[in-house]
Amino acid sequence: MEFNVMSIITLLIGLVIGAGGVIGITILTGTNARKKAEKLLKDATKEAERNKRDSLAELKEESYKLKQETEKEIKEKKAEILASEERLLSREKSLDKREEMLQNRDSLLDQKDNNLSALQKQVQEKESKMDELLKEEIEKLETIAKFSKEKAHDEIMKRVESTMEVEIAEFIKEREQEAKLEVDEKAKNLLVNSMEKYSNDVTNLQTVSTITLPSDDMKGRLIGREGRNIRTIEAVTGVDLIIDDTPEAIVVSSFDPFRREIAKQTIETLIKDGRIHPTRIEEIYDKVCKDMNTKVMEIGRDAVYQLGLSKIDPDLVQTIGKLNFRTSYGQNALQHSIEVANLCGIMAGELGENVLLAKRAGLLHDIGKAIDFEIEGSHVDIGVDIAKKYHEDEVVINSIASHHGDTGQTSIISCLVQIADTMSAARPGARNDSMENYIKRLEQLESIGNSFAGVDKSYAMQAGREIRVIVKPDEVDDLASFKIARELKGRIESEMQYPGTIKITVVRETRAQEEAK
Repeated sequence: MEFNVMSIITLLIGLVIGAGGVIGITILTGTNARKKAEKLLKDATKEAERNKRDSLAELKEESYKLKQETEKEIKEKKAEILASEERLLSREKSLDKREEMLQNRDSLLDQKDNNLSALQKQVQEKESKMDELLKEEIEKLETIAKFSKEKAHDEIMKRVESTMEVEIAEFIKEREQEAKLEVDEKAKNLLVNSMEKYSNDVTNLQTVSTITLPSDDMKGRLIGREGRNIRTIEAVTGVDLIIDDTPEAIVVSSFDPFRREIAKQTIETLIKDGRIHPTRIEEIYDKVCKDMNTKVMEIGRDAVYQLGLSKIDPDLVQTIGKLNFRTSYGQNALQHSIEVANLCGIMAGELGENVLLAKRAGLLHDIGKAIDFEIEGSHVDIGVDIAKKYHEDEVVINSIASHHGDTGQTSIISCLVQIADTMSAARPGARNDSMENYIKRLEQLESIGNSFAGVDKSYAMQAGREIRVIVKPDEVDDLASFKIARELKGRIESEMQYPGTIKITVVRETRAQEEAK
């Protein structure tokens, strides 16, 4: 019994001690966990505050950058607005000045009209007085000389006629003797003159400087930010870009056609490439220059090969290729030279002359046009210098020098070059002269010839390069026909605009007709 009580007591004591140990352990464990939790909470709070400070700093920095960019854009807009206002003010000032100048000019013109009217009255009065004085002087002379004006005129004309008859007979005799000695040369010249009337179709080519854009947005890309792209293009290529209100198009302007063509191809390549910035512009320009030099040489070789010529200096071939980028009144200079060479070859073959030499002279007759914008002087003088530099034949040099009539012709081939050049360039459609303008020029030429008293009919010939005026023999004598020719020359020079020269021929023919019954 005592054992059981002691066992129970011992068990209870063990339970109490175990429970107290468990409670103590639990209390100690809870205290440590709370301390760890508090530490973790403090660390998390510190980390959150640090992240908060970093975020606030980043936000402040981004806000400052946005503020700077916004202020910069505002300044740029203000500068653009100020520039626009200055342009408008200057334009208004120029318009005011122009209006003032026009008003001053109107007042000056009115004053000049008044002065001219007064002078005209004075001149008319003086002319009337001069006419009266002349009549009085003539009447006094006739009274003193006892010889009328008509009788004096008849006596002088008789003496001139008797003197001229002898001179005319001697002149005809000398010319007949010269004709017998030069009959072969005259026959060739007649054949050449007949070939001058030969006509053939002409292709009118024109080098344009307008570049088509895919959209109007491309204009802004070509201009670039603050105009840096357009400045680079103009500085590198040496041309001027005209970007106006024309939709989807810009214009390349330069006096150098070869440089203008390089600039055109450079811009077209940039548009296709899409990457438009100063560095890319310089790269494309260098590449186009190399390609163009190769292309020019190929064009020159093709022209020489097409005509069957040989032994031409490579530098001269390069110059021939440059003619492809030169136009004259819309006519491609190289195609014109090839056509002249072919026509010279055909005519030289008919006349028994050197065909290859004639083709060579025809191809090189306008060679000076390839570089006449680089050197001072006419294309004729420049072409002669080029031919001498590359040791061309004297016939070729004379053909170049004389194809515009500046120098005398020393060979048949030189005549052929001049004729072929006229055939290729002077016919309607060969150059930028519409058929309507061509017809109007011929009509004006004939109307001026018909306006003279005693003229029966006028005919414009040789594509407007010659006019033949037929006068009435019973109204116009030989001396009056010379006077008509001189006066017609003066009126054509003062009233008309025409290429080259116009030959004037006044024809007076007397026919005696009877009818036998």
